[in-house]
Amino acid sequence: MANNHYDAIVVGSGISGGWAAKELTEKGLKVLMLERGRNIEHVKDYTNAHKEAWDYPHRGERTQEMVENYPVLKRDYPLNEPTLGMWANEKDSPYVEEKRFDWFRGYHMGGRSLTWGRQSYRLNKEDFLANAKEGIAVDWPIRYEDVSPWYDYVERFAGISGSKDGLDVLPDGEYQMPMPLNCVEKDVAARIQKTFKGQRHLIPGRTSNMTEPKPKEGRTNCQYRNKCWLGCPFGGYFSTQSSTLPAAVKTGNLTVRPYSIVTEILYDKDKKRAKGVAIIDAETNETYEFTSKILFVNASSFNSTWLLMNSATDIWDGGLGSSSGELGHNVMDHHFRIGAHAMVEGYEDKYYYGRRPSGFYVPRFRNWGDDKRDYVRGFGYQGSASRQGWGRDVAEMGIGADLKNAISEPGSWQIGMTAFGEMLPDHSNRIFLDKTKRDKWGLPVLAMDVEIKDNEKRMRKDMMQDAIDMFEAAGMKNVQGYDGDYFPGQGIHEMGTARMGRDPKTSVLNGNNQVWDALNVFVTDGACMTSASCVNPSLTYMALTARAANFAVEELKKGNL
Repeated sequence: MANNHYDAIVVGSGISGGWAAKELTEKGLKVLMLERGRNIEHVKDYTNAHKEAWDYPHRGERTQEMVENYPVLKRDYPLNEPTLGMWANEKDSPYVEEKRFDWFRGYHMGGRSLTWGRQSYRLNKEDFLANAKEGIAVDWPIRYEDVSPWYDYVERFAGISGSKDGLDVLPDGEYQMPMPLNCVEKDVAARIQKTFKGQRHLIPGRTSNMTEPKPKEGRTNCQYRNKCWLGCPFGGYFSTQSSTLPAAVKTGNLTVRPYSIVTEILYDKDKKRAKGVAIIDAETNETYEFTSKILFVNASSFNSTWLLMNSATDIWDGGLGSSSGELGHNVMDHHFRIGAHAMVEGYEDKYYYGRRPSGFYVPRFRNWGDDKRDYVRGFGYQGSASRQGWGRDVAEMGIGADLKNAISEPGSWQIGMTAFGEMLPDHSNRIFLDKTKRDKWGLPVLAMDVEIKDNEKRMRKDMMQDAIDMFEAAGMKNVQGYDGDYFPGQGIHEMGTARMGRDPKTSVLNGNNQVWDALNVFVTDGACMTSASCVNPSLTYMALTARAANFAVEELKKGNL
């Protein structure tokens, strides 16, 4: 610990933090990456990567002890035996729910880059214009053209597989070969295209699972194991461990310190700049300070905002970046858990190869072109078609040889899709520090006061009905819509609590992701988002991070930071 000064400090090691470390080190800066949780080493520490259900004591299911220890995680699918240990300890790191908010966090090296859904889509031109056109929240300070070359850049490095479809609503990128649709999905896609006269499209999912190897980076293409959430020993999908961290380490300019909870950004009120950070060692409870010229805050949306709120409180009651009154406000997620499923007839002699870790995507078509609804913005669908396996129920054969014979053959085909809808930024949706409750290290915790509004509720009617209509139009049988009762946070796409904008009076960050109140502090994770679009946001975090890092280094060279 003799050296405590660096050119740059990166707080967090997830998707955006990894990119910050890579870009800054490759440009010659000496960088300290601080991760609040344990280290997870690529390949070596993917302890469950080769296990099957029968290799777990409880066959991969959750136990009553797990349910007791993870009262929030138990609400949804992430709580299970294979991924236990990949989520934050809720007793050590609690939070307060003014309204129900399902916050699923990953406190370890790589963060949720190890467990993310990997769907990788660009925002479109209208996504950057919609706020201004509709008078909602504030205008983005950048446009699609500002981010497009950085989308190109990160897609090429990360390894995104996908098809080029020529759709304005979903811009094409720099892709490897797509993971192909299976026979049912291809036929459904053709029927939807015909029935809806080319206004709706079903395409292969654009995913960070590679279909071509990247040998120079030590990465092999996807092996179709569909075990991505356990860590990929082959480097077949993008994560900090497989991609950005090795690149940063290769430069010799990176220092990584796990078990480092950053508690405060140290602020020099005379220079109006940050001078470093204070941390608590999560294992020893000792405190340290590190200084740097620039600081990238990439602790994940809410934790990045928590850090700003807990900093420079002697200058601003609400913390660093709070002078606009918007810090902690405008929480967004993607509302989902709604759509349709159906049975498929006529393909009993067909099957598919391997366990594809992606599916199909139906891009947004509502409030696009001439379509106008009683709400603004829209939604897209993610789904797949598959055949039922040996675990299916065969009601009329509960035991014996007949049952064994029945489940030795594939079951019937089924298809399903879930809508992901855009959630509007709203000042009343907020997080804030609750100083009456403390975590294991004596730090104040976040409180959540977030709910979906009328616009999202009106949208959800179409999210289910349109799915039903498409499956019926495609000739599916026993089509059933569903609404799984969404609560904010379940999309695991939390965004917006330190938004970008054009005016320091109405935003936390400027168009280069700099905190207005301390221009050498950059926030490039989901906290920076001014609006949410309806597509998965992680690719945008990558692009914005690479863009901001390039700008930061140029400004350092000019002596402006």
